[in-house]
Amino acid sequence: MTDQSAPVRTRVDLPRMPASGPLYRKALLGALPGLGGRRAAEAPALELATTGVTVDRAHLADYDRVCGFPLTDRLPATYPHIMGFPLSLRLMTTAGFPIPLTGVVHVGNRITVCRPIRADETIDFHTYAENLRPHDRGRQIDVVLVGTVAGEEVWRGVSTYLGKERTPGGGERRDRGERPAPPAASARWRVEPRVGTDYARVSGDHNPIHTSRLGARLLGFPRPIAHGMWSKARCLAALDNRLPEAYTVDVAFKLPVPLPSTVAFSTTPTMDFALHDTKGRPHLAGSVQGRAPY
Repeated sequence: MTDQSAPVRTRVDLPRMPASGPLYRKALLGALPGLGGRRAAEAPALELATTGVTVDRAHLADYDRVCGFPLTDRLPATYPHIMGFPLSLRLMTTAGFPIPLTGVVHVGNRITVCRPIRADETIDFHTYAENLRPHDRGRQIDVVLVGTVAGEEVWRGVSTYLGKERTPGGGERRDRGERPAPPAASARWRVEPRVGTDYARVSGDHNPIHTSRLGARLLGFPRPIAHGMWSKARCLAALDNRLPEAYTVDVAFKLPVPLPSTVAFSTTPTMDFALHDTKGRPHLAGSVQGRAPY
């Protein structure tokens, strides 16, 4: 029996993982007046896929060093995200995608590790967008990226993006209630400017908001900010010896981490975790939930 409510998507199989550079240039051109085109009112009925993606072990080691993971033959939970991100980037730069890539805000990310993935395994990826919804500052959409090995789902990531727009309201609103006191820090990290350029190198995300003072200023920040997925990866690296074989890690990105800065990492016995600045303002809040391996 088929699910009548499930959206019907056209699947397009790509011969290889797209290159990120041309897609970023396409996004920048689309931001110019008169070149961006109309934005769709719905998530695209499109699924992009590619097969046979392998791990470059030297690149994996470089990524582990940048994010603080130990060097092992297992992929960190956040590594498949950067392996498959160019595919999602290709989706987000298709004509009429509801939210323009330039200036988009990454507000949340949820990753499910169904089982450990070895560095010698070959991964197939597919990606699609869903759940376009209003927000008090514009519109949000979820971009789903799924990794499979020999037909078995081993990894799933859901990134939530906010496209800022002038809207009459009525959508999801940020919580503006009183901020609770931050938990006691278990570690403090100095985040240097090279974090932006190093993570751009290993992730392929060369958004100038992370690597250039001028680029950051053009997008409304006085200096570059760290990638949200670096912050998530750095937190998971600090929890590495406590992570189960299979789990879901959910993160909400709060205030950006300016480069340079000092951040305070905290965690609880139940595997909630957070990053705060030196004044107690939140950069990130997350949680890990164990699950039975597939």
